[in-house]
Amino acid sequence: MSIQEIRTGLANNLATISGLRVSIDIPDNPTPPQAVIAIETVGFDNAFGQGLTQYSFTVSLIASRVSERNAQRKLDDYTSNGAQSVKLAIESDKTLGGKAYDVRVTEMTNIGTVILGEVIYLAADFAVIVYAD
Repeated sequence: MSIQEIRTGLANNLATISGLRVSIDIPDNPTPPQAVIAIETVGFDNAFGQGLTQYSFTVSLIASRVSERNAQRKLDDYTSNGAQSVKLAIESDKTLGGKAYDVRVTEMTNIGTVILGEVIYLAADFAVIVYAD
């Protein structure tokens, strides 16, 4: 199992959210709403015979420019349990197309602004754990 395959699986799950752009690489110029998938840590040998690896990812969701009047509402939609839910989308196929044993979104953190280029965006990070070979 490669990290690239896992990122692609996560991207496929996130692509089920209507209107959300997904990137497995950090974009030079994001076009919100956009989710960016980044690897954080890899934990080896979590089962007998080196059979389970724990991958930790951060999915950074760039919701919109802060200057938009309804920026907070857009971010709220992605953190809710509705059709735009990042958690529900990521966990919609917990095997990532047969590449993983389980996928969990454990928390949302870093809610606030991020400056990319000269533009200020409203964003949040989602912690994602993937268990695979």
